Amino acid sequence: MRWLAVTLLVLIVLLQHPLWLGKGGWLRVWDVDRQLRQQQDTNKQLEMRNAGLDAEVRDLKQGYDAIEERARFELGMVRQDEVFVQIPDKPASGQVVAPVADKAAARPATAKEAVKPAAR
Repeated sequence: MRWLAVTLLVLIVLLQHPLWLGKGGWLRVWDVDRQLRQQQDTNKQLEMRNAGLDAEVRDLKQGYDAIEERARFELGMVRQDEVFVQIPDKPASGQVVAPVADKAAARPATAKEAVKPAAR
């Protein structure tokens, strides 16, 4: 009787092996499911990026506003009658700011100089 129980136990283990560890076993199913979730997340991110690029392409095709915006922010271009003024950020605490060497550059602009357009 004991011999029969051992034989049946060995048969059950041999039959369970492919179910858990085989080519189509549960471990493989769980791994494929994990890969599927990762790929779905990647696809969502890429779809959002594609939607943004598609909107940008449509905007560039429809009008000059997007082209002007890119020229201003990416290339630093200004219109002919505009004056570009750049205000630097405040220095971080503990950071030393170099003094201005030219006193003429440090004085405030007069009203006449402030409205004069930039020379080209």
